[in-house]
Formats: sequence, C-alpha cells, structure tokens
Amino acid sequence: MHVDMSHRVRLAAAALVAVAALALALAPGAAAKWQRTRNGTVVSYDRRSLMFDGHREIFLSGSIHYPRSPPDMWPELIAKAKEGGLNTIETYVFWNIHEPEKGEFNFEGQNDVVRFFQLIQEHDMYAMVRLGPFIQAEWNHGGLPYWLREIPDIVFRTNNEPYKMHMETFVKIIIKRLKDANLFASQGGPIILAQIENEYQHMEAAFKDEGTKYINWAAKMAISTNIGIPWIMCKQTKAPSDVIPTCNGRNCGDTWPGPTNKSMPLLWTENWTAQYRVFGDPPSQRSAEDIAFAVARFFSVGGTLANYYMYHGGTNFGRTSAAFVMPKYYDEAPLDEFGLYKEPKWGHLRDLHQALKLCKKALLWGTPSTEKLGKQLEARVFEMPEQKVCVAFLSNHNTKDDATMTFRGRPYFVPRHSISVLADCETVVFGTQHVNAQHNQRTFHFADQTAQNNVWEMFDGENVPKYKQAKIRLRKAGDLYNLTKDKTDYVWYTSSFKLEADDMPIRSDIKTVLEVNSHGHASVAFVNNKFVGCGHGTKMNKAFTLEKPMDLKKGVNHVAVLASSMGMTDSGAYMEHRLAGVDRVQITGLNAGTLDLTNNGWGHIVGLVGERKQIYTAQEAHPAGGVRELRKPRGHLRQLHRRQLPHAARQGGGGEGVPRQARLHAARGRRRLRRRRQLLRHHRHARRAGQVLQEVAQRGAVIQSLVGTSYSWLGGEHIVGTVIVSLKNPILYSWLGGEHLTIYL
Repeated sequence: MHVDMSHRVRLAAAALVAVAALALALAPGAAAKWQRTRNGTVVSYDRRSLMFDGHREIFLSGSIHYPRSPPDMWPELIAKAKEGGLNTIETYVFWNIHEPEKGEFNFEGQNDVVRFFQLIQEHDMYAMVRLGPFIQAEWNHGGLPYWLREIPDIVFRTNNEPYKMHMETFVKIIIKRLKDANLFASQGGPIILAQIENEYQHMEAAFKDEGTKYINWAAKMAISTNIGIPWIMCKQTKAPSDVIPTCNGRNCGDTWPGPTNKSMPLLWTENWTAQYRVFGDPPSQRSAEDIAFAVARFFSVGGTLANYYMYHGGTNFGRTSAAFVMPKYYDEAPLDEFGLYKEPKWGHLRDLHQALKLCKKALLWGTPSTEKLGKQLEARVFEMPEQKVCVAFLSNHNTKDDATMTFRGRPYFVPRHSISVLADCETVVFGTQHVNAQHNQRTFHFADQTAQNNVWEMFDGENVPKYKQAKIRLRKAGDLYNLTKDKTDYVWYTSSFKLEADDMPIRSDIKTVLEVNSHGHASVAFVNNKFVGCGHGTKMNKAFTLEKPMDLKKGVNHVAVLASSMGMTDSGAYMEHRLAGVDRVQITGLNAGTLDLTNNGWGHIVGLVGERKQIYTAQEAHPAGGVRELRKPRGHLRQLHRRQLPHAARQGGGGEGVPRQARLHAARGRRRLRRRRQLLRHHRHARRAGQVLQEVAQRGAVIQSLVGTSYSWLGGEHIVGTVIVSLKNPILYSWLGGEHLTIYL
C-alpha cells in the first residue's frame, strides 16, 4: 500500500490531536498529585504491577551505567532519558571498581554510585539497582575483582564458603551506603527494585545441587538485608519463592510466559536495543520499529516494566572491557556513546512511551481479553466498561504481509510485523511501523585543533628481552593473569636454547618454524631480536596457535614472545581457573626433529617499559628539556617517516625551560606542517600511518606507543603488532575509552 507524504503528515497530525485529547480525557483530574515514594512507603505487587501504598504504575526503564560515562554527563543523560518518556533508570553495581584491592574502597568521581542515584531522584524518576555482584555486562571479569581469584579454595558463583563470605560482605557494604543516603523506595528514595546474582540459570545447571544451594542462599541473604523493596533475579525461571524472576531477551512478550507464581508481575530487565560489539564485528543493527513492536507486545500481554539494555551504553574506559569487547558500548542505543540522540530510535520510542502512558489506566486496572481477527492477527483489549475506559493493541504477527483487520465494526490497516495502539479502542495513537521521528546520521571529522597539532612519534625504548634479563623464572611459561594481577595486559616470555651444526636443516629449502600455543589472547614473537610474526584469538575462541617460519643460527638462540590480554572473561563457570598467555612452544623443521621448549625454562617480564615510564601522559612524553626516548625512526625508516607521517610542533615545545635547539626543532616542525596540511585531511594519512606501522613492525621494532589524537587509522587492516594509543582530545578520548587503549590486529 502506497501512502504519499502529504497523507502521512495528515495522519501524524491527526494522531497528535488524538493523543492530546485522550490525555485530557484520561487524566486523573480530581486526584491530588501523588508523591512517588515517601519514608515508610510500602512496596508490594500482584500479577498486574508493582504498587506503592496501593498506587499502581507502569515502568518504562533504561539502562545507564554510571562508570561508563563521566559524572559531568550524568545529569544530561538522565534528563534525555526522561525527555524520551522513561520514568526509571537501571544500573549494575561494579564490584571491581569499588573494591579494586581487598578492603580498599573507591566511591569517588565516576564511581560515586550514591550520587548517581541521587541525580535520578532529583529528576523525579525511579531507579533499579542490580547488585550482582557478578554482573557479566561485557565488563572485565564480569565485575568481580581480580584479588578474589587468589582467595584460597575459592570457586565463584556456587555453594562455596569463601566466595559467599566475600559476596555477602560487599553486597551489605553497598546496601548500607544506599540506606545511609535514604535511596530505597521504603525510605522515600527512588530505588524500587534490587537484583541479586545475574542470569544464573545456566550456571545452576553446571554446578547442579551446589548451584541450587547457592542461589537459594543468595536469595535468603539478600532478603535478610531488609531494604523494604522486592528482590528480583533475571533469567532465573526457578527463582526462590520470595524473589521475582524476570526476563532478558529481545521478545519477552512472546517467548516468556511470566513467573510461575501468578501473584508476581511480568518484568523485563533487558530488552537489547542492539548487540555489544567485539573487535572484528560489524556495527550492530536493531531497528526502532522492531524494538517498538517488542515493547508494545510485552505490555499487551500484561507486562508492567520494560527496561532497555542499553538506553545509553557509553564507553568501556581504560581496561574495563571484557575479553575482546570494544571500548564503545551499545553505540546504537537510543542515546549513542556520546549521549547524542540516535534517531529515529530515540524519537520513535518516545512516541511509543507517550501512547503507553495514555493506556496506563486500562493496562493497570482494566479487564484483559483477546480476540482473534485472522491468521496471525489479533486484538488484545483492556477495558473498564463502567468508566468507559478501553485500550486495544491490534497485532499483525505476519512478517511478510500487511493486513486490514476489522475491529468492532471498523477497518484498520496494520502493516506486517507491527502493532497499532488504540488508546480508546477507536483512535490509532501509535503504530510500531509508522515512524514520524526524524532520521539522523553521525559523521566524524578532525577538529581544527587536532589537525593543527597532531604529532606522530615512535617510542623505541622497548628492547626485546633475553632470558637472563628476566627476574621471574619458571620451568614452564606462567599464566599471564597470575603474573599481571590484572594491572597490565602485557607479559614478555623469553627462553634460550643452543643448537649444534648438525641440528640445523640440511636442505636450504626447509625452514624452521616457531609454534606458540597460547591460552589467549594475542602475541608478537621474536627470534634472535628479529620480528617473526603475530597472532590472536577471538571472543569465542581465545586460544590460538602462532606458526611462523624463522631463521636460527648455530649456538645460542633467543625466543621472546610478547603476550597480551584483551581483558578478562566475563561469563561462564569456573572463571577463577581461566588462563591467558603462552602455553606450549616448539620448533619444527630441525634436522634432529621437533624441539619442545615448553619445559625449557622461561623468563617473564611483566608490563612494558613505556607503561612503567608512563610515556602515554603528556608530562612524560614531552618533559621540559626535550623528548625522552621518543624520536623519529632512523635510517631508511626516517625517510619513510618523512614521506608518509604528518609532522607538527611538539605541544609545549616553545615553553619556558625548553632548550633553544628544541625550540628551533619545533619551529621547523611547524613549517613542515604547513607544507603538508593536505595530508591531514580525512582518512588519507590514516592509511599511510598504517603502512608505516606495518613497515616498522616488519623490520623488527616493537611499536609500543604512539602519541597523537587521530583515530581513523585504527580501522586499517595493515597494522600489525601491539599498539598503545594515547589521546588528548576529549571527544576522541571518550570514544576510544580511556587514557590509553590497547588494540590487537
């Protein structure tokens, strides 16, 4: 069916008039303004809804995680969520940022969870807190602090006394802070629901009876805190009797029948607005129309709370991403990574929320019924005849064919896979396939300041180590996590071995091959100080084998592998036993056969020189008196550098205390910059930078840090090795996720 634009405009205008008229007709009028909560509020529930002192409500909620956005953004994000029609904000609590070291707590700045909930209250909204403390959330170690792994005899998320003791201690610390700030609804605060554990159903199957004992203990422990609001468990069909089970998924209105206890409401804790991305994934897409259909469907079958996961995803700053997860998190949510409106998603869902609020009285108090109007066609009705209140959801579940259905004597055109909302059982106030919101498209360009002051420099202070330089020596290569304690992503593994002349291959066409079996996640290999190759795993298959030909020599040979982690795993049973780093190493192609170096004795150096010197900071990269170990490549690489990398004056190069020679060098750099400004436009210099990085790596250098503000080159396919990027531009800093970011390609 073709509808011209003028007709669509008239339809939209008519719908807006209808919405306004119905809003006046259905307003509670004479009733006094109700305060959301007060000290002593009784929070209860039945199958229809949550209730506050007997007052029913529907909840339109969105996930915004406080550590994934700077505190200065919190008020704006909450305000935009409210503007979009939400009345509730949900967040996890992140154990490993609040207690990074055992007994040492951090609730300042970006970790100020109390302030976050206070801002929600200041915006007159409800809140939902998901305490976990295991949260998954594509967050490093699923939110669990590293030190927990080192507790003797601990097993995560099962009937294990050490784990339960530390879990209970942390949960009660958080609850005390929230209680002390009067943040629970029973105290007059915004928090109406609290979640313990997270998507445990599959883990319960893994741990069997011990899992069931654990989940029952977790529920009992949570309820004992007496916070005066209901507790929930998501993806936990057989939740303990006093805890409300909830649904996570894309279509909970069709895939989930609700709690088996018919006195509990239907709550949807995660409606995925997109899909989180790992390195290598294309952008995730989920249309505004599909999300709107799913939400309308959920409320039409009796749902009372729907939470968008995520409403604003934000950024995984620093090293907070789980293994292989990108820094940008749910950038396709209604509010994108920067908090900008993602249209038409934000606007279309706002219109849906307005329509659902018009239906609130009927949804909460009306008598539900269902009428079949054809194959895959139905009407779900909520009606209060005595008050002449009626709401209908006309649903077309056919994904291929539009339909015209007759409801109460009137024809209604309902497009395929859509729902039309009739707020008075006559007037269509919203159609999930009719998008009136504007469309927008986000583009990136270089800020003037960035383009004018961009500096590319190479740090070559990282030398490939030898076994004798390592202070940590083990017979076999050690576990990367155990070595780093999650303080860095890098460990050098190095070993030496001696070959006699008759060990070498007899034929010149036979090459010796280095085979490095790794638990994950990425590695760069060197033999006798020469670059051999690199490799990496994936989110689904973290372990991998690096196999590269190499040249050996008679006498002592040195193997060095720079192994790196892409973050700790965030899910699954027995997380405390997950490993990373080098596993087995052998050399094939020798005249004497395969040489197994696995038990040859390995030295370990934790972290990188650049990390220890903090060269990614402006102060260390550009100290007064000159640049320390940050210089142009020498020889033939210098010529390549001149041809293909942009030059600029060093920031602060003309300041007081800088030697005259350095100032002259900076002036020459500025002149060169003016001659080559065209090279900085768009993505051309990005591709060139990628070529240079490839050339440098192939010639045996370890690219350990680049200082600059450009990001475009990160998408290049030609970059090899391990790169740390430092950014000073605030917008790009946010986009990339921290003061330094590790990329593996």
